[in-house]
Amino acid sequence: MLTPYLPYPLLSGGQTRTYNLLKKISPYHQITLFSFIRRKDEEKYIPELEKMGIKVFVVKRRAAWQIDNIILAGLSWFPFLVSIYLSRSLKKILSDHLEKYSYDVVHAEPFYVVPNLPKLNVPLLLVDQTIEFMVYQHFVEDFRYFFLKPFLYFDVFKMRYWETKYWQQAERVVAMSEDDKAIMQKIVPNLRVDVVPNGVDSSFFDPSQAKKLGFEKSPEPIVLYVGSCTWLQNREAIEILYQKVWPIISKKVPNAKLWIIGKSANLFFGRLRSNNIRVDEVVDIREAYFKATVMVAPIYGGGGTRYKNFEAFASGLPVVTTSIGIGGIDAKDGKDVLIRDDLTGLAEMAIKLIEDKDLYQKISMNAQKLVRDRYDWDSISQKLVTIYEELGEKK
Repeated sequence: MLTPYLPYPLLSGGQTRTYNLLKKISPYHQITLFSFIRRKDEEKYIPELEKMGIKVFVVKRRAAWQIDNIILAGLSWFPFLVSIYLSRSLKKILSDHLEKYSYDVVHAEPFYVVPNLPKLNVPLLLVDQTIEFMVYQHFVEDFRYFFLKPFLYFDVFKMRYWETKYWQQAERVVAMSEDDKAIMQKIVPNLRVDVVPNGVDSSFFDPSQAKKLGFEKSPEPIVLYVGSCTWLQNREAIEILYQKVWPIISKKVPNAKLWIIGKSANLFFGRLRSNNIRVDEVVDIREAYFKATVMVAPIYGGGGTRYKNFEAFASGLPVVTTSIGIGGIDAKDGKDVLIRDDLTGLAEMAIKLIEDKDLYQKISMNAQKLVRDRYDWDSISQKLVTIYEELGEKK
């Protein structure tokens, strides 16, 4: 398995997905993990993965805005995202291992790590947690500096070229949702795409643990947003929440608090901190979900599925989001979640949940049942194992 991050600690959706799948499948399969790390001190987390019986090899990634990456992206056909993850060291390690040992499947996740692979004699499974070029295309469309847009659009064009090229080179491709699968097959007709959705450890987020952990509900209403702030879509959603949605909620519910919780939240949004606004990272994310009253996610950038939805659902925390924000999850408006695409509607639904205890209880219980029945890692991991076994037979 080849990933752009070490899947521990669980600070992002990608890490959460990879860690939980490794946890479920490692008892039955021999896995060698090749990962990038940002800092040398991340090596201290390797034993957490090795105790699952996984062999782990790491390579330090160049800083994103290092001049080498900028020059490579500017002078080559590779987009900036791929340039960041190109590594001669990793390519050599992978070549040596694939030559020395007998592997049945190579699992790469996501597409931008694939250029490090040598020519393969075993099946390649390519997993895209989101359709990357669409994420960056959405970012460029709203980019404020018009004189830079042509350069950024060209980079998105290159990203689309490589992403779709690697889809076609892989033996099998995995998407997170039926929506993403449909988009992939529209771009590349007849592409073989399986859906292995994101999920959640329902027992870990069971709200019955709140009191024991000291995470009881706050007496004052808390409006929550959770997400890694290194991710463009989360930063966009937080700005919209703070500027457009939160003022409506706080005017109607003056004692309400706003919590912005996630990786690098202080770096990007520390300026927002006040008596009524908490900007923070937490050691145990259940603190945020169990203490909060409602999660509001004004997400307008498509692709993938959001872990925050699964974790909130499993925690018994009602979610108010957009139709894009709930994309890829079979949750029904008014039953499992409240969906509004206009900003005023998002605010009004959050207020309604704060004030209407019956509606709150209904949404909370239905959402918990939904993730327990359909989105627990136990069942999801079996879908991935089936794909491994089918590919292994083709070796």
